Formats: sequence, C-alpha cells, structure tokens
Amino acid sequence: MITIVLNGEAYECAQEKTLAQLISALQLDGQAIAVAVNRQIVARSSWIDQILHMQDKVDVVRAIGGG
Repeated sequence: MITIVLNGEAYECAQEKTLAQLISALQLDGQAIAVAVNRQIVARSSWIDQILHMQDKVDVVRAIGGG
C-alpha cells in the first residue's frame, strides 16, 4: 500500500496504481473532471500511463458550466 494526498486528504491505495484505476475506484469514470498530479494537469489520454507514487498530490475537480 502507498499513501497519496487526494484533494488534501491522505488516501491509501495499491502500489503501482494508475491514475485511471484511481478514477475508476472513485467511481468518477465518464464524468467531466480535471486531474492534476503534483500540481501538473494530466491529460485524460495519459491517465492510463500515469503511475501514482508515495506522497503524490492528486487533485480532482469537477467541471461546472455556467457563466
């Protein structure tokens, strides 16, 4: 197990989990979200390749329309 920081809170996950697997575990598949790892936006197409490491800081935000 490794611990990452997910939206400011400690979150334990399996070692070598990808960002795509995390999003799926959070039941956020298919939703309008943006994700940053260590303050760097990660393109949706790269989620499957982005492996999470101990103490990575992951921020998930939902896109909200409006004006």
